Amino acid sequence: MTRILTTEPLTAIAFAPFGEVLDATGNPDKLINQGLCGRFHDRARLDFGDGGRAGISIFDAQPRALPYTLEMVERHPDGSQAFIPMQNTPFLVIVAQDMGGTPDTPRAFLTNGAQGINFHRNIWHGVLTPLSQPALFAVIDRIGPTPNLEEHWFSTPWEVRGPA
Repeated sequence: MTRILTTEPLTAIAFAPFGEVLDATGNPDKLINQGLCGRFHDRARLDFGDGGRAGISIFDAQPRALPYTLEMVERHPDGSQAFIPMQNTPFLVIVAQDMGGTPDTPRAFLTNGAQGINFHRNIWHGVLTPLSQPALFAVIDRIGPTPNLEEHWFSTPWEVRGPA
């Protein structure tokens, strides 16, 4: 038996319990570079825990398709994790709150291709899932001496479908 998740558009309000949406919507907070560049300031709460530091990595992810079978989610107990697409490529974002060490019912979001996301510490999430083509992402997360990854495999997988 498979459980069904239907995707929803990624918005700052809907995603707020899990982290921040990184985009350039609305008016910039200020203009810089002689007024030729809008700065959308301080868009994410980065958290690298005790004994960690910020690191920037590049991920080269292979595409997936909808419907998508969600069998596993992961979380990072010691720090946040931000994904910023380096191309205009929509991707699937799956998240779930923690319920005593296991994920609650997941939610699935679709980016518009120009949005990045920042997962807060301990938020369960699916793997990086571009939908139309291979894609590069800048990833900002914790680099430290201790493990920062936990996985949860669902006994019954979820099928993620596009909007109705």
